[in-house]
Amino acid sequence: MSSKAKAKKVVAVIGYGSQGRAAALNLRDSGFPVTVGLRARSKSRRVALRDGLSPVTTVSRAVAEADIVMLAFPDHQHCRVFSRDIADNLRPGATLVFLHGLSVHFKLVTPPDHCDVILIAPHAPGTAVRERFLGERSVSAFYAILQNRSKRARTTIYELAAGLGFKRKNLIRSTFAEEAIGDIFGEQAVLCGGLAQLIKNGFEVLVNHGWKPENAYLEIAYQLDLIVQLIKQHGIEGMFRRISVAARYGSYINGPKIVGKSSRAAMEKAFARISSGTFVRDLAGLSDDDIERLNSQLGELSHPEFEKAARRFRK
Repeated sequence: MSSKAKAKKVVAVIGYGSQGRAAALNLRDSGFPVTVGLRARSKSRRVALRDGLSPVTTVSRAVAEADIVMLAFPDHQHCRVFSRDIADNLRPGATLVFLHGLSVHFKLVTPPDHCDVILIAPHAPGTAVRERFLGERSVSAFYAILQNRSKRARTTIYELAAGLGFKRKNLIRSTFAEEAIGDIFGEQAVLCGGLAQLIKNGFEVLVNHGWKPENAYLEIAYQLDLIVQLIKQHGIEGMFRRISVAARYGSYINGPKIVGKSSRAAMEKAFARISSGTFVRDLAGLSDDDIERLNSQLGELSHPEFEKAARRFRK
């Protein structure tokens, strides 16, 4: 897959996690000159070099030598890294690219006036972005323009999107604010936080009533991807029309009771906390020790027998 962009602008990808790796590799394979900017002692340096990327250098040097700077490291670190290594090293007229609107909308970062500032937010994790690129398929992505000093920001978006492997028909216009709040809310209320707790609760109910953990896993979680695929293809009503009468009737009776008014009220509270900036202020205040503690407590969000069953049926 190759980009049709004529301009050979140097892109500095800052960070080499899932999204950063996908962005750097896809852009390189599309003909863009790519520099990877990382901390001097970052363990990701070895990974980037093994992937054949060069140069891999410091953040400040990568920014100073780039026409386009893509922030692909965790959002809660944007404030510190931007003020220390990015802001004073940006070339006049450079383009700042964000993969999520959080740090800009909630003012963890204040971009300088002399830059174009754009958003390209993929609707998939970096591993899926890379896999789709290699398979010459496209995921969708939000895009937005905050500053258009060059009057070419939209063209830059289309060129970068093509290099990343996103077809223009799969680009959806948004704003930094809408993408930031919607993405955080969706993760917490439904896609990750809400869904994980719903699965955990259902699993525990069956196990507590005597089901083998493996059987409970198969009943509660194993078929999720099939239901999600039906919803994506046919909508919620279309999904219900394509499942059994027993499943349809039982869902009609009990679905709104299980995820009902109390859940909706909790979602409203979560939305208020997110939109007000309270959540992001707390997020930005996390220390490395806080994140280590968070990671050590992730087991509380699941059940040991569920994880064991998931490993058994993973393949």
